[in-house]
Amino acid sequence: MRIGVIGAGRMGGTLARWCAESGHDVAVTSRHPERLHFEDEASVQVLSIPQAATFGDVVIFSPNWSSAFEALEQTRGLLADKVIIDVTNPDIPDDISGLEALMDRAHEGHWAKAFNTVPADVLSRRRGHDPLMTEFVCTDDRDARQAAAQIIRDLGFAPVYAGGAHAALLTETGGPLQMREVDVKDATDVLAEAMTIRPL
Repeated sequence: MRIGVIGAGRMGGTLARWCAESGHDVAVTSRHPERLHFEDEASVQVLSIPQAATFGDVVIFSPNWSSAFEALEQTRGLLADKVIIDVTNPDIPDDISGLEALMDRAHEGHWAKAFNTVPADVLSRRRGHDPLMTEFVCTDDRDARQAAAQIIRDLGFAPVYAGGAHAALLTETGGPLQMREVDVKDATDVLAEAMTIRPL
């Protein structure tokens, strides 16, 4: 699979390397691609934001929230028919306007929310270990759900469907699933609890 990773901070850079380790072809970028160093990863290219968006069949969208809308502007018209895995979290809890703004742009492609509940160091510690750690997926799109689930499995986690697009509010800043390290065996109960805390 060809994967473009937009945003090469701790999370984006980590996911880019893991995707490459899992056999995917990866293009990674940031606001300053000239500062990125992936020389040891033969299947990782460093490209500009528009080039990385064009490269990927799947685009992992992981810039800092403060630069998310700038990155979206640079990908305008380039995400049609692509799966977009949105890793961002709004800076302000319950920032539904931020989610809706991203969703408005995501109509160009097939949007899913994943990899946004815990930081990269937790993922690194839990990756591939039994019991597998849950990665919640929120989307209304079948293609996005399937692609996100495949990548989550490839990277050593267990995908669990949490609901449609607005279920992302459970996983983002201020949501009951944010910063929850959930084993797959407990995922159903934890998700049900989260929905009682914050009905959708």
